[in-house]
Amino acid sequence: MATSGAVLVLTGAFDPTADLVIEELNRRVVPVFRADTAWFPSRLALAAGLDGTDWRGTLATDRRTLDLATVRAVYYRRPTPCEFPESMPREARAVAMAEARRGFGGLLSALPARWLPPPGRAADAEYKPLQLRVAAECGLRVPRTLITNSPVEAAAFAERIGTPVVYKPFTPIRGTVDGQSVAVYAGLLRPDDAGHPSIATTAHLFQEWVPKAHEVRLTVVGRRLFAAQIHAGSAAARVDWRSDYDSLTYRVCEPPAHVAAGVHRVLDQLGLPYGAFDFVVTPSGDWTFLEVNPNGQYGFIEQATGLPITAAICDYLQGTDT
Repeated sequence: MATSGAVLVLTGAFDPTADLVIEELNRRVVPVFRADTAWFPSRLALAAGLDGTDWRGTLATDRRTLDLATVRAVYYRRPTPCEFPESMPREARAVAMAEARRGFGGLLSALPARWLPPPGRAADAEYKPLQLRVAAECGLRVPRTLITNSPVEAAAFAERIGTPVVYKPFTPIRGTVDGQSVAVYAGLLRPDDAGHPSIATTAHLFQEWVPKAHEVRLTVVGRRLFAAQIHAGSAAARVDWRSDYDSLTYRVCEPPAHVAAGVHRVLDQLGLPYGAFDFVVTPSGDWTFLEVNPNGQYGFIEQATGLPITAAICDYLQGTDT
């Protein structure tokens, strides 16, 4: 693994998390080239040829040029899709998008560089059903879960488990209603909700409610673990802490040995070097896995606790973490 050369940061225009990493890499005098895939092809030029076993060439904007041979690592955060002129016919845009994905994206994936995270594996790991199965296989406690579009099955699940039931969206749901920004978070079902006809409209994920003393965000970078308790200060945050950040307090903690071993097994099985894990810790001290985000935010944890997560990410990107 190269320990010199440039780090290519692929992300959107507004990304405070990437900003933290870039600032630290700059402090370490590591060359950084930041770009968004949305810049291709109008604002980002690509030219590369196969020289023996290596692709050699450049990525260039109107201000900077990156020699692809110097790329030691790629920080793949939240780039936005390639953009094409609205004047292009819809069919032509679809073809251009597919060609860009396989040509531009394919070339980047062929670079002999360390990725955090590898985009294909990260995309697979976004599937919650896969996460839950892998977590259970790796020895972590997981909630009883149902995925269904059947109101009858949902009602039967709620009756069978005999505890409150939580609905969770599979993906972040955000939008605008009547000019107001809205989001869908995990929520406790009311008695009549479990059999609601709207369940038939798409796949829904239901889980048993796990009693909480607090929750834990466990961020893993390579073999390093950074754990912080999250204590909710409002009724909404006690169901889903993302719904009320202002009410939260944090405390550094250490995960139990079996949890630490389990999260490493999960990331090894998913082929990921990074994961932001969420756990519920019950009043009796048991840790229950909820989910893992292969590219999750961590800046709010670092700011609140001082845990050196940015430094660990930069160590990984530099290849100096071992």
